[in-house]
Amino acid sequence: MSRPKILFPLKAASREEMLKYITEKKLKDVDWKKGKAFCLVYHPGDERAKLIKEIYDLYFSDNALNPTATPSLAELEAETVSMCADLFNGDENVRGNITTGGTESILLAVKTARDWAKKHKPHITKPNMVIPVSAHPAFMKAFHYFNVDFIPVALGNDYRANPAAMREAVNKDTIMIIGSAPSYPHGLMDPIAEIAAIAKEKNIFCHVDACIGGFMLPFIKKLGYKIPDFDFTVDGVTSISADIHKYGYSSKGSSVILYKNAAIRKFQFSLYTKWNGGVYGSPTMTGTRPGGSIAGAWAALKGIGMDGYLEMAETTMNVTNKIKAAIESINDLEIIGHPDMSILAFKSDKLDVFKLADELNKKGWHFERQQLPPTLHFTINYIHRLAADEFIADLKECVITAKKFNLESLASSLQVKAVKGLSKILPSGTIAKFQKGSSGVKKENTAAMYGMMGVLSGTDDLEEIVLDFLDKINSVQ
Repeated sequence: MSRPKILFPLKAASREEMLKYITEKKLKDVDWKKGKAFCLVYHPGDERAKLIKEIYDLYFSDNALNPTATPSLAELEAETVSMCADLFNGDENVRGNITTGGTESILLAVKTARDWAKKHKPHITKPNMVIPVSAHPAFMKAFHYFNVDFIPVALGNDYRANPAAMREAVNKDTIMIIGSAPSYPHGLMDPIAEIAAIAKEKNIFCHVDACIGGFMLPFIKKLGYKIPDFDFTVDGVTSISADIHKYGYSSKGSSVILYKNAAIRKFQFSLYTKWNGGVYGSPTMTGTRPGGSIAGAWAALKGIGMDGYLEMAETTMNVTNKIKAAIESINDLEIIGHPDMSILAFKSDKLDVFKLADELNKKGWHFERQQLPPTLHFTINYIHRLAADEFIADLKECVITAKKFNLESLASSLQVKAVKGLSKILPSGTIAKFQKGSSGVKKENTAAMYGMMGVLSGTDDLEEIVLDFLDKINSVQ
């Protein structure tokens, strides 16, 4: 069923009318303020958030497109980059920029390496990058956008990047090698020092994707957790991406991309000198750069400070260890590997984890489902100090429910088995066409759907299903 067409308003709605409408709409959203969301939202507490928002609002309408018009934003960005460089043990030569998020930071890192190679390795006409299969899909987006080939490398038995296999994958056209600190799917750090050593030996770039862990790892390392070096202390690392709007707890729309020196960062910039509107230069992907996001990033680092981040990191790890212990006490669940920080995923050989996910969803919890292997993914942050006990109690109850043999779980199992059989005998695209008759996907009761995705993973059928799904949820009508 299509959505009703929304007409352009002929006159302004009243404040009361708009707030009532929005309040009702938001009732459908996950209640993250009570710690119900184990992804997407990071909250430093109301007082800290209030200060960040206050400074963000001062720059609500400002645009950092032209720094001569907003020199204060240029200064705030430079100060923020400098603070981040210091956190990641960079020297005075490190340069960088604030971006809209981890995806833009990764896009810029790929674009920079590609353009550097055009000048310094002109014999390479089809550049590629070597990447572990656990790396974030934003890299695949970048490879597609910038016409760069990539060589995916299987993980080791510990679910971390395999340096020996990555070394084997590097060839004469390789311009960059990539590692995660940690990888998003399982919260496991890749062996950055070994990966960077390969990059130095081969005279190629090494990018460290610390988007999820960049503002957590340095602090838990100071607290005594055994975190291997991953930043500019590692010889061979040329660039680092880290999201300030994740564990940096800034307003949404702020990440940082850092390079070892200014000479490398110059390849990030876009420049056009023959436009009749004047010389156009842009440091990042976007033209308009929201001033509030830059000011909010600065406000978070300055307003929380080392002592605040250490306090939040300690609290977060205490909550993480509590939840890990509860999961480990349930014989039906198994955590993937040995997570390095506050991100974990668990699987099960005894129950359908997607059925378990459905049961947890019914109780209001929101988290990620994953494949290869099927797992449930949880990103734990400071706000979950408010919800850990409730989550553990619900998890134990839902495990019992998910294990019960009933018609619903049987139907799910039979549906997945049916897809397994059909996928072998039906023409390519048939299942996708069948799915297009569906009216949408609900948060609850999706175990069968995710089972199908596991069966069809990597096939044209799954890609068509997902493309159709994206089209539906991003359409007004």
